[in-house]
Amino acid sequence: MKKPRLLRNLSVCLAIILLFSGASGQVTAIKAGRLVDPVTGTVQSRIIILIEGSKIKAVGQDLKIPKEASIIDLSDKTVLPGLIDSHTHLCNKFDAKGDVGAALLLYSLSVSTADRAMHGAANAKAMLESGFTCARDMGNAGNYADVALHRAIKEGAVPGPKLFVSGKIIAPFGGQFFLDPEFPEVGKQDYIYADTRDELLKGIRQNIHFGSDWIKIVIDDYRYIYSVDDIRFVVEEAAKAGLKVAAHCVTEKGARNAAEAGVASIEHGFDMSDEALELAKNKGVVLVATELTPQIMDEYRFFTQTHAGIIDRLKRAHRIGVPLVFGSDIIANIPGHNWGSASLSSLETWAEASIPSPDILRAITINGARLLGIEKERGLIKEGMAADIIATSDNPLDNIRSLQHVQFVMKDGSVFKPAK
Repeated sequence: MKKPRLLRNLSVCLAIILLFSGASGQVTAIKAGRLVDPVTGTVQSRIIILIEGSKIKAVGQDLKIPKEASIIDLSDKTVLPGLIDSHTHLCNKFDAKGDVGAALLLYSLSVSTADRAMHGAANAKAMLESGFTCARDMGNAGNYADVALHRAIKEGAVPGPKLFVSGKIIAPFGGQFFLDPEFPEVGKQDYIYADTRDELLKGIRQNIHFGSDWIKIVIDDYRYIYSVDDIRFVVEEAAKAGLKVAAHCVTEKGARNAAEAGVASIEHGFDMSDEALELAKNKGVVLVATELTPQIMDEYRFFTQTHAGIIDRLKRAHRIGVPLVFGSDIIANIPGHNWGSASLSSLETWAEASIPSPDILRAITINGARLLGIEKERGLIKEGMAADIIATSDNPLDNIRSLQHVQFVMKDGSVFKPAK
């Protein structure tokens, strides 16, 4: 006797549910020759990592590998959590040619937001293949190309790191451009001009409305800067919607104002004195130290700082104990590099400053995860965490430059770069 139609339909639905449940529960076993814990700076040998779906199910030396598991043999490699770049600009693709500000302005006026999103997709893929499984995009993305990229990655339409985005950058009049008085509005392609409390509030709400999950403000690129009260107002209003604030600071006064107001992170902070660094530390403000190489500084050519000065500030910040987080600040094409390799080239500056490799590794993994509020799901390889896993030939605790040659990348349990 035939089943009633309702029961037949229910049987089909149940079969579909079971099919997809089985797919999401696929088991993978990784045989790791060496497993690095960034928090303790220690290494374990001959570790098995069991992954079910997108999550790490178990980690240990004597784990039994299920018969149905697919096996990834990384027994000759060092395995560690995926990398985090906490300051990048993915939705760009232009040559700075010695004046990054002018080149960015021309780019923003001549390239559509749709094109910028496409450029972002290509750059995001390069980042993921280089080992970055998570990133925070800090603006210069036109009319929210970064939000579109974030959604496309989340939906699986394009490969890329788990992405946090800031939308349009909130800044005093002019943004970060030096404008022709005949065309004062052109900077609004990338910036929200905000010089009053009402304008600041509107800028925050506009970004939230269009999908930003961070607020970025420019404190001090002009002689006029945001006050402590201005910045505190932004921090408090953003917090009402559950967002944190990143503050672009390139002067001592700007960094002091940002730290005093309680932003989550100071971006750049190149001219910070010991006193400003101490203030940031005491206020629990993270320094996203965008430690550019001489090659990148030469491409950008807008710095008043020297490379030696940047190294000196990094050394002092490390000595004082300010929480350090890795950020590349790649915003233009760097000859000889894609977006991922250009980002990782900044490790050279950290190494030149004699920052210990374990501390650099923390800055580019768990410290970034804490800043982004995802330390309970990413940044470590342990039970219950997202399966964001990379592998290198050498141990980055001994040689941090090994991160420039990532040979295996897994994000959320899916392999995006198989081991050779």
